[in-house]
Amino acid sequence: MIVGLRAGKEKMKIKQITNQNRRDFTATYECEHCGATETGYGYDDDNFHRNVIPAMKCKECGKTAAEDYRPMGTKYAAHEVI
Repeated sequence: MIVGLRAGKEKMKIKQITNQNRRDFTATYECEHCGATETGYGYDDDNFHRNVIPAMKCKECGKTAAEDYRPMGTKYAAHEVI
């Protein structure tokens, strides 16, 4: 799953989910501006994809998502019990 639809904009995106247990996951995040990567945790819900990922600052260049950032959906629907 890759979060973010517009290549070339300054934002972090999920490059690869390396481990997932229910909605908690560990992923490699990549800055679409400078290409720096970092490993971090995440939660697969709408709030995380819409609010947390766009607010992530790249540790290398310090940029966050552009105003037109459009997140992709979650792996599971909000009503699903996992």
